[in-house]
Amino acid sequence: MRFRPCIDIHNGKVKQIVGGSLKDAGDQAQENFTSEYDSTFYARRYRKDGLKGGHIIILNPVSSEYYKASNEQALAALGAYPGGMQIGGGITAENASRYLDAGASHVIVTSYVFRDGKIQWDNLKRLAAAAGREHVVLDLSCRSKEDGCFYVVTDRWQKFTDVKLELSVMEELGGYCDEFLVHGVDAEGKASGVMEGMVRTLAAYQGRPVTYAGGIGTMEDLRRFKKLSGGKLDFTIGSALDLFGGQIPYEEILRLTRRPPCRPGAHSAFS
Repeated sequence: MRFRPCIDIHNGKVKQIVGGSLKDAGDQAQENFTSEYDSTFYARRYRKDGLKGGHIIILNPVSSEYYKASNEQALAALGAYPGGMQIGGGITAENASRYLDAGASHVIVTSYVFRDGKIQWDNLKRLAAAAGREHVVLDLSCRSKEDGCFYVVTDRWQKFTDVKLELSVMEELGGYCDEFLVHGVDAEGKASGVMEGMVRTLAAYQGRPVTYAGGIGTMEDLRRFKKLSGGKLDFTIGSALDLFGGQIPYEEILRLTRRPPCRPGAHSAFS
C-alpha cells in the first residue's frame, strides 16, 4: 500500500476541489483550497521525498480559456520531476508522446477511451500502440446510480457511461494498461470517509496496480481503508492533507508509508 501524491490544476492554479462540483460551463468548481505555490513547488517536494507514481490532473477541458495556463503548469511539474509523475486531462493517442517526452512516466486517460457512454476499443488500442501499454493508466473514476452500482464517469466526472465497475471489465481493460486510477467521485474532496463498496470491489481485483482516491479525511479513515482493501490498493489524499489546507500531516503519511514491516507481534500505526 503506497501513498501516491497529487497535483490538481484548475484555471491555471494548483487547487483541491469537490469533485462532483466541477462544471465546464464557466470553468466552475467548489474549491476547498487554492495554493499560493505553483505546480513545481509540489513536484519538487515529492521528488525530494522520493514519492513516485503520483498524478497530475488538468481539470480544464481543452476548449477552456484557462486550458493553456493549466497545461503549462502541468508541463512545468513534469519538468521538475521527470519520470516521477503521471499526467491526465485531455490525453489522446495523438498527444500522449508529447507528455511522455516532457517527463511523464504514464499518461492517464478517461474520456478518450470512454466516450458516448461506452468503451471505445479502437481508441484504447491506438493509445496503447502510441504510448506503449506500460505507460498507460486508465482512469475508472466512478459515481453511483440509483441501482446502487458504480459507473465510470467522463468529461471531468460530469457524464455517466454505461460501463459498470466490475471485475470482468477491469480484467479485460487490464490488457491495455499498466495501472488503474479510481476516484470515488461522490466522496472526492469531501473528507467524508472512503466509499467502502467501491474499495471492496477494487481490492478483489488481482491484476494491475490500483490507486484509490476519494474521502480519506482522517488517519482513522486511512486505517479503515487499509482494513477494507487488505493493503492491496495504493491511495492518494488531496483536500485532507495539510499541504492543501487539511488536517492530515503530510510528514505523518511519509513516516508511516516509509516504515519497514513490523516484526511479528509489534503494533502498526495502520492496524
